[in-house]
Amino acid sequence: MMSMKKFLTSFAFMLLCTAGAMAQGKQAEEADAAFKKGFFTEAIELYKKAYTTEKKASEKATLIFKVAEVYRTMGDGENAQVWYEKANKAQYPDPITYFYIGEALKDQGKYADAIAAYNKYKEKNPGDMRADASLASCQQAQAWVDAPTRYKVDPEVLLNAPQYDFSAAFSDKKNSDVVFASSRPASTGTETDGILGESFTDLYSSSRDKLGKWSEPVRLPPSINTAGHEGSATFNSKRNVMYFTRCPHEKKKVYGCDIWMAKTVGVNYNEPVMLPLRPQQAKDDTSVVTFGHPTLSPDNRILVFSSNMKGGKGGKDLWMVNLDKDGMPTGQPTNLGSEINTAKNEMFPFWRENGDLYFTSDRPAGMGGMDIYRATKTGDNAWGNAENMKSPINSAADDFSIIFDGGEDRGFFTSNRPGGKGEDDIWRFYVPDLVFALQGVVKDKVTGEPLPDAKVEVVGTDGSNFSTLADANGAFNFEEDGKSRYIKENTSYSIRASKENYLVVNDQVTTVGLSESTTFVKEYLLQPAAKDVAIALPEVQFELDKASLTPEGKDSLQVLYQTLIDNPTITIELAAHTDTRGSDKYNLTLSQNRAQSCVNYLISRGIDPVRMTAKGYGETRNRITDAEIAKMATTAEKEAAHQKNRRVEFSVKSFDYVPKANQEGTGTN
Repeated sequence: MMSMKKFLTSFAFMLLCTAGAMAQGKQAEEADAAFKKGFFTEAIELYKKAYTTEKKASEKATLIFKVAEVYRTMGDGENAQVWYEKANKAQYPDPITYFYIGEALKDQGKYADAIAAYNKYKEKNPGDMRADASLASCQQAQAWVDAPTRYKVDPEVLLNAPQYDFSAAFSDKKNSDVVFASSRPASTGTETDGILGESFTDLYSSSRDKLGKWSEPVRLPPSINTAGHEGSATFNSKRNVMYFTRCPHEKKKVYGCDIWMAKTVGVNYNEPVMLPLRPQQAKDDTSVVTFGHPTLSPDNRILVFSSNMKGGKGGKDLWMVNLDKDGMPTGQPTNLGSEINTAKNEMFPFWRENGDLYFTSDRPAGMGGMDIYRATKTGDNAWGNAENMKSPINSAADDFSIIFDGGEDRGFFTSNRPGGKGEDDIWRFYVPDLVFALQGVVKDKVTGEPLPDAKVEVVGTDGSNFSTLADANGAFNFEEDGKSRYIKENTSYSIRASKENYLVVNDQVTTVGLSESTTFVKEYLLQPAAKDVAIALPEVQFELDKASLTPEGKDSLQVLYQTLIDNPTITIELAAHTDTRGSDKYNLTLSQNRAQSCVNYLISRGIDPVRMTAKGYGETRNRITDAEIAKMATTAEKEAAHQKNRRVEFSVKSFDYVPKANQEGTGTN
């Protein structure tokens, strides 16, 4: 697939010197001249014709390499790869072919293959550090593909044609109308562009209805569109002035582009005027200077644009110039500096309402082709910290010319990635709403059976409060709340599951920090708590023949502590039991002291002593009798049985305790 790079000689002119010696012969010289002027289609045909008549093998290899160079300049990675590989087979001597094969593979998103090609180049030319930088960028690009940002992207089908469609700009205050550039067949002019090999580009307009459907694009009037190229427009905040790029055309000649301004009159435009940005050139200066890709500051007082004028950092740079009350430049343009510009090309700027500056660059650290970057404001009309927008805004293809819909995190950009209608297409991007839900089931902890009509209450840190009763299967579900959602972004929720004659279960979920839609699925197991029915606790350990709690024993009591906190209206009996070894009187006293130690510890944690009764049962309520233990075959089995008899458990005595304000759970462990 051809790319936007094919346009660069028209919209942001690029003079490239090809590697190797200039080809010999008349046709080869004509091909070199066509290539230098940017007439790529013609250059390819001339190089191929020169190849058929060339006898010398080394010159044939050079001609093949030149064809690859043209395709690379055009941004046609697939054909560039093919012809560089042909150059290798033809014994072209410079190993740079392997580096450019890597670049072509990278531009196709074949990062693993590109890495192999770069490594091959390193073997043949170990002193070139470009290979290391390209290897690193491939690895980074793959990481971005594997972990994309939250943006979603889709082609804007109704705006696109099989030809080039690019650089949408909002043309009304509601941002429901756009103007964009296209080379579709209806464009003005009958000639074929020597660079593109197809129609010249014109500006088109389209409107979006309330349902989001775009109207059939209509070409802007002849006062705007000419037989040359028109493209990359922007509008002031009132949407009554348009700045756009125009590139004149004369057969076999190359001109730079300029920025023009036209005021709107209803749906029509006044005759445009060219902005006087072009510097005075010496008569012997044959360089082609170009200006394009305008964007305006939110207050319409500054114009930012792309140009290869002298004084930049290399390639095309971003510049800015002040505008007077009539919207015309005043003073000299200023380069945005090395925080934004590099030795490569910086183009297609967009000044967002929040002050961020977005632009496109083909700097080496991207994902392939051209990438979109965001720079944050660092001062008055100054930006820095340029950051790649990553996948899926960027891809291995050419991605450029982003615009935002006011303050919303959505808008349009241009890409020639697969999935469009062909060539460059306009794509929309947006951040989908994060969708959260809470669902689950409530069950009896002992039987595993569902608990119909169990109550599930939820309280959010945003002040929300909602509840439901579990259905016949014990299930509950919090999803849509009318047009809203129960569970929202950046919010934490406390959950309480309860049912009469059961202990409460408390839980928490949070959406804070989550970047993907999530459904929280929970299973709440409620402990039956009928009066005077014993409930086992984790093993509470004591020192041998003592009532003192060990640190491990205190940890085990955390379950009971949390149960009392979660169920603030219950009172309990805390019972301690011993095995049958030792006298009845000794065991009764020891168990009572141990039960009291547990209660005392819970009191130290802030539990009201009125809620707890300590009771030692000694060996009077053994789970396993001495007769049953005597029949056991091994000492280990007998010890395990005695251990089951040595236990601490509790039972609910009432459910109607009235908590005292600010008392429960104030102690420390």
